[in-house]
Amino acid sequence: MTVKPFQFKILRFKTDAIDPPRFQEYRLQVTEGMTVMDCLEKIRVEQDRTLMYGHACHHASCGTCACRINGAERLACIVQVWTLGGTEIRLEPLKRFRCLGDLVVDRRSFFSDIESRWSCLRPSERELAGEDFQRFENCIECGCCVSACPIVGENKRFLGPAALASLHRELQKNIGSKRNLMGLAGGDRGERHCKRVLSCSRVCPSRVFPARHIADLRRKLKTI
Repeated sequence: MTVKPFQFKILRFKTDAIDPPRFQEYRLQVTEGMTVMDCLEKIRVEQDRTLMYGHACHHASCGTCACRINGAERLACIVQVWTLGGTEIRLEPLKRFRCLGDLVVDRRSFFSDIESRWSCLRPSERELAGEDFQRFENCIECGCCVSACPIVGENKRFLGPAALASLHRELQKNIGSKRNLMGLAGGDRGERHCKRVLSCSRVCPSRVFPARHIADLRRKLKTI
């Protein structure tokens, strides 16, 4: 079994405890094939029980573990540490979301511009605290695209890549709502703000490719 030492630098934050945020270092012997999630769990069990990170499915279907790994938005559960190059791994929470603690962020703002009646939403398989939830049909709600989008960081009014991709999907499935949907896409919060950096599509783990949806919306608006 091949093992190699790695140093993990994790941005820590807890309200009134580790505030302002600061990096904390952990050293770990990592076996080839171990994922970043494997390492986080090993660090929490063996070195620091206070470490916070999101996890649920462990096979890239829930998006809960999304964070920035060496500066790139990725899913901790599928990224193998040995493939990252070098022996220092830097872990930070997603940008554009409120940090709840360490690598855990509040994703509620992710859904604020998605209409609950859109057909791109479907009932969630999970019920929490007696409440019904909805989820996207072709998106794992990880938030990677929002975190990676530089325009979301510059312009808080911009709908963002996830909302515009969902809007485009709804337009494809519900032609009766075309006028309203195109009004949103072409409005002062819509696709006009996108600068085609394409970072949203590059980081999307479920191959939704939001930039492609935004480009299609832009083409459709030009024909109106």
